[in-house]
Amino acid sequence: MASEGGSSGYIVHHLTPLTVGEGFWTLNIDTLFFSAVLGALFIWFFKSVAERVTTGVPGLAQNFAEMLIEFVDQQVKDTFHGESKLIAPLALTIFCWVLLWNTMDLLPVDLLSLIGSLMGIEYLRVVPSTDLNATFALSISVFLLIIFYSIKIKGLFGFVKEMTCTPFGPAMMPFNLLLKTVEELAKPISLALRLFGNLYAGELIFILIALLPAFVQPLLSLPWAIFHILIIVLQAFIFMVLTIVYLSMAHEDH
Repeated sequence: MASEGGSSGYIVHHLTPLTVGEGFWTLNIDTLFFSAVLGALFIWFFKSVAERVTTGVPGLAQNFAEMLIEFVDQQVKDTFHGESKLIAPLALTIFCWVLLWNTMDLLPVDLLSLIGSLMGIEYLRVVPSTDLNATFALSISVFLLIIFYSIKIKGLFGFVKEMTCTPFGPAMMPFNLLLKTVEELAKPISLALRLFGNLYAGELIFILIALLPAFVQPLLSLPWAIFHILIIVLQAFIFMVLTIVYLSMAHEDH
């Protein structure tokens, strides 16, 4: 195992993003780059499958795409009780994009960092979901859709009435507003922190395994990678389902 100082430096190096700018305007270039590449990969895959779709014997790619679409569509039918043409495509996009984010955690810890160093890049984080900025950006996007549909379905007056008069009636208006505000803000915060926390912990464990002697690493990394696959899929599924649930609640007009 590396010395304490070397180990600390190794961990800090792998957890430090490639940034540009200062303060509030700091941008994590690696997160933006890998998010864009994975998003483009998602679009290219489904576009290529759609262009080659056949009613005959489908290929492996078409089978996989249809399986994903049917899986997500079933979740929407079971959970979403309103009517919207946006929800199913949104759920599919969130599930696949977050799944691709998370899957980057299965790459060898030093692989892309080594490639980056050969290109003169000192710091490089390759798992977007271990960046709190990325998970919050996605959850805030969902939160804005929740507010939009709440106002669209209930009307501005109905939305304000729900925020100020539930659950304890007009007499407790200030307390209702405080309670509902906390309830609504908890949705994007919980979405972001849950995804970030689970993937950050998984990445940290991979980094710690990489610090162990070479003959020990395969004995630990393979079992952890197999277990981590469950976490990767589960976190993408949870983010998608909670998004559907929250948007379904926004569509309810009592």
